[in-house]
Amino acid sequence: MTLKNDRYLRALMREPVDVTPVWMMRQAGRYLPEYRATREKAGDFMTLCQTPQLACEVTMQPLERYAFDAAILFSDILTIPDAFGLGLYFVTGEGPKFRKVISSPADVEQLPDVDIADELSYVSDAVGVIRKELAGKVPLIGFSGSPWTLATYMIEGGGSKDFRKAKAFLYNHPEAMHQLLSILADAVITYLNAQIAAGAQAVQIFDTWGGILTPQAYQDYSLRYMQKIVDGLTKESEGRPVPVVLFTKNGGQWLEAIAGSGCHGIGLDWTTDIGDARQRVGQQAALQGNMDPSILYASPAAIRSEVKQILAAYGSGPGHVFNLGHGITPEVDPDHVTAFVEAVHECSAEYHQDT
Repeated sequence: MTLKNDRYLRALMREPVDVTPVWMMRQAGRYLPEYRATREKAGDFMTLCQTPQLACEVTMQPLERYAFDAAILFSDILTIPDAFGLGLYFVTGEGPKFRKVISSPADVEQLPDVDIADELSYVSDAVGVIRKELAGKVPLIGFSGSPWTLATYMIEGGGSKDFRKAKAFLYNHPEAMHQLLSILADAVITYLNAQIAAGAQAVQIFDTWGGILTPQAYQDYSLRYMQKIVDGLTKESEGRPVPVVLFTKNGGQWLEAIAGSGCHGIGLDWTTDIGDARQRVGQQAALQGNMDPSILYASPAAIRSEVKQILAAYGSGPGHVFNLGHGITPEVDPDHVTAFVEAVHECSAEYHQDT
């Protein structure tokens, strides 16, 4: 099926585009009243994730409102730990929790052998349903959490302010941590390749908690395993490359190392200047980002001003996918997202006139 709008894929491959493509992390989410209605209909978050038709419904909702240049699969990064039998559940106002946790090397040894593609077939089924519904309108992004980020949840049993259990495990049991991360990296490769086989046209790895590590620990326990994933992913599907984006929140100090992984795109949070990042990364990878999500609480005029500033900082030419520096937050006015998307498309054309 021919893509009607392939700006996003072209930008990640650093090919010419007419305007800078834009999508938004968590673009299918609680800021949309229609999402909240579907979530209520589902009854709980996991049912929403595990029912392909409902996952498709919420994936499509932002595309019906906004001129986004990509859709992203609606799912959760913690599907893989759940597949290993840790018992994922969600507490309103508290986020994800696990009934079982990894607390010793023995717990790593006792993780079951899991057929990830089979256990998480509801995700690849959702990809197939969404691709059919998209009918070539825009590309579909698949995703996973990074091994390190997944491991932190498996050890902490949920979110954390200081990650002391995960860090203590890393330093007290480095061999067991490497064993866990290797198991998770293999699972992510299988999981993302299943998404690609089902129709995902690009994939993103969310390394949400890589930025909490020391520089050496980041290389050894986070980037090393994302590199393994990049190497193990399907390189081409449907006659074109499948770009891979790595996003380490608070990882701006490691851009050169991330670019060396062979990924096609690097996600930036708002703490890194995108112009500086472009100078450092050069021709190695496209950049995705990086407006502070909180700016969406400001007026449409302020949003437009910030968009123009980020576009100017990146400069002319291809290789920029506009996004937020992290996910949109629930209290944002949906009309402000309209202002955001329109500003990106309208203000970016001048930077692509010679490409």
